[in-house]
Amino acid sequence: MKNTIPETATIIPSDFIIIGGTGHLSMSKIIPALFWRFIDKQIDQKSNIILCDREIKSKENFEKLQKTFCVEAFERDKINQKHWENFLKIITIIKLDVISGEGHLELLEKLKEKFDPNRPIIFYLAIASNLFGNSCKFLRDSGLNVPQSRIVIEKPIGKDKVSAEEINNQISEVFSEKQIYRIDHYLGKETVQNLMALRFANTFFENQWDNKNIDNVQITVSETAGVKDRIDYYNQYGAIRDMLQNHLLQLICLVAMEPPSYYEADQMRDEKLRVLKALKPLDQNEIQTGQYRSFSDELGKNSNTETFVALKVMINNWRWAGVPFYIRTGKKLSTRASEIIITFRPKPHDIFSKFKHDNIESPNRLIIRVQPEEGLKLKLTSKAPGPGGMRFFPSELNLSFGDTFPDRLPDAYERLLMDVVRGNQTLFMRSDEVLAAWDYIDPIVKLVKKQDPQLYRTGTMGPEDKILMLDGRQWLDPKDE
Repeated sequence: MKNTIPETATIIPSDFIIIGGTGHLSMSKIIPALFWRFIDKQIDQKSNIILCDREIKSKENFEKLQKTFCVEAFERDKINQKHWENFLKIITIIKLDVISGEGHLELLEKLKEKFDPNRPIIFYLAIASNLFGNSCKFLRDSGLNVPQSRIVIEKPIGKDKVSAEEINNQISEVFSEKQIYRIDHYLGKETVQNLMALRFANTFFENQWDNKNIDNVQITVSETAGVKDRIDYYNQYGAIRDMLQNHLLQLICLVAMEPPSYYEADQMRDEKLRVLKALKPLDQNEIQTGQYRSFSDELGKNSNTETFVALKVMINNWRWAGVPFYIRTGKKLSTRASEIIITFRPKPHDIFSKFKHDNIESPNRLIIRVQPEEGLKLKLTSKAPGPGGMRFFPSELNLSFGDTFPDRLPDAYERLLMDVVRGNQTLFMRSDEVLAAWDYIDPIVKLVKKQDPQLYRTGTMGPEDKILMLDGRQWLDPKDE
């Protein structure tokens, strides 16, 4: 396959050490991402991928199972079998226990084979957050925290602010902030990054991006699947901690943040932090929770854990005062989609009022589709062609990434992993961001304990709305656009 990546995207050979390397996250997301980067020649055979786990599969069983998670690559290109065989040569599986330290000598020996002070060493903690502290202590005690070391940690970081502070402190005792990469894969999605380009690289949109021109914002992250084998974890965390605390708050930040002086990590994160600190505390009537009907049956006991949450978010600052951000996310809904809908205010005066019986009242909307079918749509009102006076119809300008860019778009994990190698923290969260998010979320968790989640049927868009109706609005479902 021809190397199609731009010169600016090249990286130097690196060591990727995945702790929890034969677990679901690693095999379904991280390793396929590295395989695609290997196919596109960003990663070559000078790099190492070391999978560490307490209980490991044989190399043969691992290869057979891992291939099932890389089906897309084989379907796209028949020569990928050769790439696969070469890719497997850079993978090593090591039995490692981060608590007892068993197996650390084998890991050290493997890293010594290609050790170079300029060669990045990336430790990816694909494990539960309550093991982050022990893992960092293990890396320190094993002498693995060298200047070129970087550590990647997954959400959720903790279960509340107290536990998040404890975990952050444990990690910070070993690694400096510039070595820590708190990953939220939503920030690596092409459309999410395009939201920043849309706002800050185009005069037109940024001039309209305030409470004088925008009526409301809706953000929907809906999933058709249930919680599957994550049900015990999910029962402890629920939709608020699992999705709202990270993915959804990050999307709010990117929509609402002020322009940074430069597209640079700390400046971006400073602006997101200001949004988080400006979020108005919720009232009881500004949040609604739900649970799909079979959840307790799947769990094997009664549970009040929410699998759906909707809320009205207000931002107390000059730009967004008075503009509601309506947010919702849920499991086993009718549509799998993640999108942001910006609805602009009505025109101040209708010069076509005498044609009103022929008009279709449809406000201008900007629709940012994060997944699937990534792209941007701008909803407009246009004149229908032909004689007969001013007859109007709703039209749209559509930038479908799939149509515009026929080549495969890299997955979010691919982009973010390459940013770790380059030492670029722009799309990763800083510790004060995480804690500020928990400052907003902790009171919400306490608030929902006062209300039982409303049961909803699988295949719907959740329980009957009790939030937007109070404002005379309704949810715009992805299928309705």
